[in-house]
Amino acid sequence: MVDQAERKEAGGVGETIKVIVQALLLALVIRTFLFQPFSIPSGSMMPTLLVGDYLFVSKWSYGFSKYSLPLSPDLFDGRILGSEPTRGDVVVFRKPGQEDTDYIKRLIGLPGDRVQVQDGVLFINGKAVPREAAGEFTAEDGTKVPQFRETLPNGVSYITLDLNPNSTGDNTREFVVPDGHYFMMGDNRDNSLDSRFDVGYVPAENLVGKARVIFFSIENDTSPLEIWQWPSEMRPSRILTWLG
Repeated sequence: MVDQAERKEAGGVGETIKVIVQALLLALVIRTFLFQPFSIPSGSMMPTLLVGDYLFVSKWSYGFSKYSLPLSPDLFDGRILGSEPTRGDVVVFRKPGQEDTDYIKRLIGLPGDRVQVQDGVLFINGKAVPREAAGEFTAEDGTKVPQFRETLPNGVSYITLDLNPNSTGDNTREFVVPDGHYFMMGDNRDNSLDSRFDVGYVPAENLVGKARVIFFSIENDTSPLEIWQWPSEMRPSRILTWLG
C-alpha cells in the first residue's frame, strides 16, 4: 500500500510539472510569435499613450527578427516573413546601438523619405503635413497643453502635443531616411527622444512589433498588482482602446 501511495504521489507531481512546462512553452510561443505585453514608462507618446498604459504588441505584423526571440540570440540577420510597416503605425522597436532597450514611437518616415520639422510643422518630402488645432490636453497634474491633429499623406490621423512652441525639436535639419530604415517620432513632440535626436534611423531588423490595443491602464505610477488601488486609480475609459 505504501509503494502504491508513493507511486501515486510521484505520478501527481510529475503530471503537475508536465502541465507547468506545457504552460510555460505555450506562453513562450505566444510571446515570441503572437503577442507581447508592453507597459508605457514615459510620456513621450502622450496623448495617444499615457504612463501606466499596458498594451499588446503584435509580433507577426512585420515578420520576425532576432529581437523577436527571448534574449535576442544572434541566430540570423534581417527579418523572416517580413512585411513593410505602414506610415503612422505605433511601433515598438529596439533602440539602435542600445538593443537591450525597447522604445515605442510613431513611424513617420519610410525609406527614401525626406523628413523635417519647421516651426513645429512636420514636412515629408517637402510637403507640410496638415496640422489643425484640436483643443487642449489636461495632464494628471492639471496642466493644460495645446493639442494638434496631424494627418499623414496616407490618411492616418492622430493627436500631438506642443508643450513649447520654440523647442529644439520644432526646427530640425532635413533627414533623409536610408534604405532599410525608418524615422520615428513621439506624439509628445517636445518631450520625446526620437529619430530627431539620439535614436536616429531605426533599422528594419530592430522592429519588434505593432502596438494594437490597450488592455489595462492605471495612473499615478500605481502597480497593476495593487488591486485595492483599482477603484481610485484605474482608467476604465482607456481599457480596450484600439491603436491600429
